[in-house]
Amino acid sequence: MTGLTFAGDGLLERLSNQLGELGAKASIALARALNHTCTKARTQVIKALTQQTGLKRSVIVRAVKVNKATAAAEQFGYAGSLTYTLTTHGGDISLKFFSQKETKTGVSAAPHERRQLFAGTFTKGGRFPNRKGPVMGGHVFANVSAGHAWRGKAQLQNSGVCIPDEMLQGATAAAFEQVMGDDLEKRVSHEIGLLMGMPGL
Repeated sequence: MTGLTFAGDGLLERLSNQLGELGAKASIALARALNHTCTKARTQVIKALTQQTGLKRSVIVRAVKVNKATAAAEQFGYAGSLTYTLTTHGGDISLKFFSQKETKTGVSAAPHERRQLFAGTFTKGGRFPNRKGPVMGGHVFANVSAGHAWRGKAQLQNSGVCIPDEMLQGATAAAFEQVMGDDLEKRVSHEIGLLMGMPGL
């Protein structure tokens, strides 16, 4: 399983005096700030990852899982968890999920939002123009029979797109870093101000 992380270098040190004044409530301010800011970051991650992979947004929403931060509750002996994680897992995704369309010379699909022809691949059975299907769940296959004459041997064709890899690079990783870098410290200050009765802090 792969997850995005943000170090927030020096954030706690810069706000240590204010957090110290809150005492036990400091974890409440931090948890609220993390959840608020990371929810904004998640929105941008999903947008960027949808464009980067070429997958439908609904697929990305289901793939990116959230575990929110929780504040400590000392009276109940609960330590809390001041981490907010966006995680995903999975391997090379089938071409089926990239708006595939069968043509006479192969299947056209759009991994990474770049439409291309995968020559010699197919999703249906029979001879043109009377094709039947799609067959085998609509996945894309290539004929791997010797000499390429059809002898019933086919291989599933994947896209080369792996969501865990994509989430940690390119525009997706940059979107996460930008939101966290721009907003987290300001949000922590805001939450501290609310708990201290000074919302403009």
